[in-house]
Amino acid sequence: MALYKHGQFLTQTNDAAFDPDYSPGTLTPHSGIYRCINCGDEIAANAGNPLPPQNHHQHAPAAPIRWRLLVYSQQK
Repeated sequence: MALYKHGQFLTQTNDAAFDPDYSPGTLTPHSGIYRCINCGDEIAANAGNPLPPQNHHQHAPAAPIRWRLLVYSQQK
């Protein structure tokens, strides 16, 4: 689970950017923290870079690696 200290710098939102799940190797649409919805592993990714490949970490066969945006980094 992502941790933070200074909550005044975070804003809760219902933006649709947080809804899709992404396969390993997919190019990230937003810079931020992505979380595997099956194991909870978290990674930081820059927009336009691929998410870690399938062999980044392994799951049981019944639990595929699926990344979801957890924290979105906004630039002005």
